[in-house]
Amino acid sequence: MKKYYLLLIISLTTLSLSGCSFFKKEEIKADESWTVERVYSEANAALTLGDYETAITYYEQLEARFPFGEYAQQALLESAYAHYKNDDPETAIATLDRFMRVYPLNPNIDYAIYLRGLTSFHRDIGFFEKYIPRDESQRDPGAAEDALRDFKTLVTRFPQSRYAEDSTQRIVYLRNRLAQHEVNVANYYMRRGSYIAAANRGKYVLENYPRTPSMPEALVVMAKAYKVLDMHDLSQDALRVLELNYPGHPGVAEVSQTNVQ
Repeated sequence: MKKYYLLLIISLTTLSLSGCSFFKKEEIKADESWTVERVYSEANAALTLGDYETAITYYEQLEARFPFGEYAQQALLESAYAHYKNDDPETAIATLDRFMRVYPLNPNIDYAIYLRGLTSFHRDIGFFEKYIPRDESQRDPGAAEDALRDFKTLVTRFPQSRYAEDSTQRIVYLRNRLAQHEVNVANYYMRRGSYIAAANRGKYVLENYPRTPSMPEALVVMAKAYKVLDMHDLSQDALRVLELNYPGHPGVAEVSQTNVQ
């Protein structure tokens, strides 16, 4: 069933892309007589309706014709949101970087940081992954690390921001996700016989993602890797921490069954 569902998605995607060549969108251009308020209003209306390309076009024209003042600043910020909603994260992030560089004292700087984090948060989700779930800890951690950095910055700099609570929740989620990613890589190294690399990955989790659900798995990897490497003191240290903090964890038995090289 999944196979046919995937084929259907591919077929619909192909049809939608090929259809673009038959229907050319009418050029959007603000009238020369329009005031800055009118251009902004038209852009805002398009944004509200979900017509992000039209909104972006109006915002760009507003910035070009009226480059100074509050409307220009707001247009730049809202165009970043439009790019984000239009599945163009690279342009969204570049626009937000420019906004924060040019207008560092703007009262909406907390929102700009939050939106950049949100963009990175969703950045590595491809078209098919929106329909076919995948373990998120298996993804490239780069975008997640960028998102975590922005959400931490927001909470630190603007603890009273309306976006601080949501950012705090996303920080917890991202730390758990990144910790599990490190454990996944450590287990991969164990299977490949790269025991030093595996132990280092486990140690990285302990040092950088404490109090995450992946902690016991990281300790198990460390204890097993050090045991294979004949580093028994380090193996016993990791095992003691595991038994003390996670009594009865099945990893204790795994370590005892691990064979020394």
